[in-house]
Amino acid sequence: MTHPTTSGDARGELTDERLTALEIKASFAEDMLDKLDQTVIRQQTQIAALISEVLHLRQQIGNAQGDTPRSLRDELPPHY
Repeated sequence: MTHPTTSGDARGELTDERLTALEIKASFAEDMLDKLDQTVIRQQTQIAALISEVLHLRQQIGNAQGDTPRSLRDELPPHY
């Protein structure tokens, strides 16, 4: 016949092991979430910089086209 405390101790140890395993998984998941959050923040900063650069380039193109009228002769390759 098994002793009740021995059976309870075994279940308690198994529960402790399972709890520890879950805590480890939660810790890794939290770490991964933090890394993903930092990646999203970095990418959002890069996207904002790229949008600003594209807008600036569009403005430069608009200014360059508005200053000088272009003719078809300007479009000819240099060897003509």
